[in-house]
Amino acid sequence: MEGYKMKTIPTFGYEIIRDHLLPSILGKHEEDVLYWAGKEIARKFPLFSMDELPSFFMEAGWGQLVLEKETKDELHYILLSTEELPLNIVQRCFRLEAGFLAEQKQKQLGYLTECYEEKDNDKHVVKFTLKWDLKEKI
Repeated sequence: MEGYKMKTIPTFGYEIIRDHLLPSILGKHEEDVLYWAGKEIARKFPLFSMDELPSFFMEAGWGQLVLEKETKDELHYILLSTEELPLNIVQRCFRLEAGFLAEQKQKQLGYLTECYEEKDNDKHVVKFTLKWDLKEKI
């Protein structure tokens, strides 16, 4: 991220906003609002390729993103908690990250793209599935 300097900041402040304040303010609309907020962040911070996603996620403090599988109309990622970036996977809503992923792929590919997330609390990971429709050109 050109122009942004990596800083070490306490995660406590981020967690207060992300895990407590936003759910309280957004209530039942949290998932929808965060998905569209993620899409807006992707528009403000466009990536040149999907290969840049892991470094963006780390720099944003969102966790370690790993490409797990790719097909002709899907991408599968997993989001891992790390020692440096512990994630509150059980409590946190990950629609912000899903919206960001969907918009990045949609902008790069030119087809309507959606992203769905699934928490695996036992493995302490979040699985993201990006799916695009090759009949729905944007």
